Amino acid sequence: MVFARVRSLLSVAVLLASSAFAYDNARSDNVVAYWGQNSYGASHGGDSGNWQKTLSYYCNDDSINVFPISFVHVFFGAGGLPSMDLSNICSPNGAVFPGSALPNCQFLASDIQTCQSKGKLITLSLGGATGATSFNSDAQATQFADTIWNLFLGGSSSTRPFGNAVLDGVDFDIESGTGQYYATFAKQLRSRMNGGSKKYYLTAAPQCVFPDAALGNVINSVGFDAIYVQFYNNWCGLQNYDNANAWNFNVWDNWAKTASPNKNVKVYIGAPASSTAANAGYVDINRLKQIALETKAKYSSFGGVMFWDASQAYVNGRFDKATKAFLTGGTVTPPTDPPPSTGCGNVAAWNKGTTYVGGNRASYNGRLWEAKWWTLGETPGSADVWKDVGACFAKVSSQKVDKVQTKAMKASQLSKFNLTLSDVEETERIKSRLFKAL
Repeated sequence: MVFARVRSLLSVAVLLASSAFAYDNARSDNVVAYWGQNSYGASHGGDSGNWQKTLSYYCNDDSINVFPISFVHVFFGAGGLPSMDLSNICSPNGAVFPGSALPNCQFLASDIQTCQSKGKLITLSLGGATGATSFNSDAQATQFADTIWNLFLGGSSSTRPFGNAVLDGVDFDIESGTGQYYATFAKQLRSRMNGGSKKYYLTAAPQCVFPDAALGNVINSVGFDAIYVQFYNNWCGLQNYDNANAWNFNVWDNWAKTASPNKNVKVYIGAPASSTAANAGYVDINRLKQIALETKAKYSSFGGVMFWDASQAYVNGRFDKATKAFLTGGTVTPPTDPPPSTGCGNVAAWNKGTTYVGGNRASYNGRLWEAKWWTLGETPGSADVWKDVGACFAKVSSQKVDKVQTKAMKASQLSKFNLTLSDVEETERIKSRLFKAL
């Protein structure tokens, strides 16, 4: 009798513990971080010590709730199977299943299961900026949904890239095309998920421009659980939060409440986790705190913050952890300086193959340049699209400037420049003075 009671109490304790760790999509303080593309390594090739780590490395605390594994970037590859590239962790350049370009990443099964045991969602992200991700018929879209189910979710196959690990859902990061037949694909996925043995999630990461050209139709046709809006690399990004004609979270909130088939869908602020994670849209932790908390207070659809990506967030002084702290009411510690990058301070060097939009900055020949409008392949200094902002100040990083803006700085240090921190909206004026003084 005593043994039975002890066993019963232990069962309750285990249930309570698992509930405490369980993911709750209804919350407004969740943090999402994409993993798989080694974004930090792509912009800091010489700093291999800080490149992307294996997935379980990022699951050791409560900061990040969801990890979309990115990306399945080819839908129909060799042998009729999709292909996936996880950069420095697992890619088609390594071991693949015979007759295909699908990498065998089964060594990651334990990482995935470890993270899931800690209450994290591990989903599969499709697409990316360079994905070959389109369908030519409803039948093909339906077939591919079954393929994804069998390879990564609750189905079965001899070519499961993550072995016996069962992912928690699918994320749509489709950044090209018209989205034709995607509604059929999503409906078939949702049908499979509804018949599964556990809860599965559908999420999407549209651009902030509304409606999204590639994803607008599918998110209007199928009930998604969360939308990670990319408020960067666009005119409606975080850098234009104070411009009511640009910042448009209200539009997405209205979509969630009036057009989405799932009226409980959560909308996230998607943000770059570092100044080198995107061409435009990065804001420091104090500015992100202001934006996120004001948005959280105003819009009931707000679900949290999404980052691109985990590798950038960790090197940028645990940007993810600081964000989780302010979302849950904790204390925010400003990030420490990241390792120096090439270019003009923390502004990356101009790249001929990179697309820039108005307001994006790049360094070239020792000077800082700002794009006036969309441009690709036009060299700064030889094309009118580029505005010469001035000479680079290599010794001053944006992170150091941001540190001066925090209340942690002594009053004497600020008085040297006759500055005040009473109004966070004076950020740009403060930066301008500091650059002149230094």
